[in-house]
Amino acid sequence: MDSETKSYRTGDEETVLDLTADAADFVAGRGVGLLQVFVPHATAGLAILETGAGSDLDLLMALRELLPADDRWRHRHGSPGHGRSHVMPALIPPYATVPVLGGRLALGTWQSICLVDLNIDNAEREVRFSFLAG
Repeated sequence: MDSETKSYRTGDEETVLDLTADAADFVAGRGVGLLQVFVPHATAGLAILETGAGSDLDLLMALRELLPADDRWRHRHGSPGHGRSHVMPALIPPYATVPVLGGRLALGTWQSICLVDLNIDNAEREVRFSFLAG
């Protein structure tokens, strides 16, 4: 299995960051197999969704409604509502697997691989890309 880690700056606001181009570069020319993407953080996740047409912003809005940034959370260090960031990976998992065919991601036309980060206290994220040949 080949593996590589990349660093991303997510900043100080909730974000959905498109990783598809980096994932495509990682698998280019590798043939047939599986791409595993993993975020080794307790407060970030990965989603496969459409971006650029508002779905990424809709996802953030839905997460704000499901997981409000207020003081209801028992996990309370950091910014207000930080505990919700620790709950989010149960809904948006820290991993995604994508088939690779002929060295290309076998995503649907409008699908993108995205890092979802609600944690404004941690502006730096690591993402591991791993390829398992078929």
